[in-house]
Amino acid sequence: MKGTHLGEFEELVLLTVGILNGNAYGISIMDEIESHTGRKASVSTIHSTLHRLEKKGFVESYTGGASATRGGRSKRLYRMNQAGQRTLERVRMQREKMWTLMPKNAF
Repeated sequence: MKGTHLGEFEELVLLTVGILNGNAYGISIMDEIESHTGRKASVSTIHSTLHRLEKKGFVESYTGGASATRGGRSKRLYRMNQAGQRTLERVRMQREKMWTLMPKNAF
């Protein structure tokens, strides 16, 4: 595993892969992120992030079945593995801990 640090966008993509639960591919991830956050990202940005997450050992890719709507071509699908899940849980716990330290009058 290359490293365990997650950037903000990597965290969004990894969360989205988990949400899509077996139906995660470039376009579906892009649409889901925009739908829930209003944030636009190009497909190439999504793919670059997926490749980084795969190198870090947080997601696994596999080839889905071919479809007529894609001219008989198959999709590259992604799923989160246990290392990805553990990393998201660690990030969530760190954020929650930091939020509890925030003074009530900080805003």
